[in-house]
Amino acid sequence: MAFAPAPRASVSDHVFGQLRDAIVSGRYRPAETLPGERELAAAFEVNRHAVREALRRLQQLGLVRVSQGGATRVLDWRIHAGLDLALSLARSGDVLPVETLLRDMLEMRACVGIDAARLCAERGDRAVTAALVTAAEEYGALAPDLDRMHEANIDIWRLVVRGSGNTAYLLAFNSLIAGTLAVGDVPPDARAAELLDVAGHRRLAAAIAAGQGTAAARHARALLTAPVTTPTPTPAPQEEARA
Repeated sequence: MAFAPAPRASVSDHVFGQLRDAIVSGRYRPAETLPGERELAAAFEVNRHAVREALRRLQQLGLVRVSQGGATRVLDWRIHAGLDLALSLARSGDVLPVETLLRDMLEMRACVGIDAARLCAERGDRAVTAALVTAAEEYGALAPDLDRMHEANIDIWRLVVRGSGNTAYLLAFNSLIAGTLAVGDVPPDARAAELLDVAGHRRLAAAIAAGQGTAAARHARALLTAPVTTPTPTPAPQEEARA
């Protein structure tokens, strides 16, 4: 397989990115062996240290396994990879052969958020729930600035997940918000139905503060499954007709 020579500014990143994309797109299939370090270094026109670093990162993502003998065998990402792979791809252009990745990330976000809201209501401490109520009250003052509401929305959900007391949810939340993947790269104006629902955010906070787990989950579901739309581009202003 031919590879493009690596730019000098980010040698290891370049090698890592091309090998990662070749694996997840199926050009290298599970159980195949990658070329050796020397061959890859020659193909990319880099030193072996850059190749070794790239292979280490691929192994951390669950895409390859480097054996003691030095052979690097491709793994099936469907079995071995985690959310870190999605985050890596989101930052550089998605080549994962899954057409519904955006939908899937939004559904995972909703599942985590709904149950975290229930747990936060049932076992969140007073300091967290009080901070959540305050944050929800202040949230409305940001409307209709969707960019600022987006940032405040993340802060609200961070309090909810923190109050849930579930460390796995907290780690998943941290992964989901990295690189804006909390919303699968959906721009804030496409999430206007969710972000502008100020009353819904206040109902969620009130239910949690009251210890009403079922109601909190219901309000979280209403927010996190709100329609996502495709923003309509603003037409360019027409030039004034010349006299």
